[in-house]
Amino acid sequence: MEILKDLWFFLKERKKFWLAPIIVVLLLLGFLIVFGGSSALAPFIYTLF
Repeated sequence: MEILKDLWFFLKERKKFWLAPIIVVLLLLGFLIVFGGSSALAPFIYTLF
């Protein structure tokens, strides 16, 4: 969680709030790939890509 706090302070300090949606989308895709690969929904998720 320390990395997220540091990232937030960086975005706030440098006024780079436009990076926030990109980071959120990348995190969601990462979670989808990690958790979707080991579940019963994997065949349906792989058809999206």
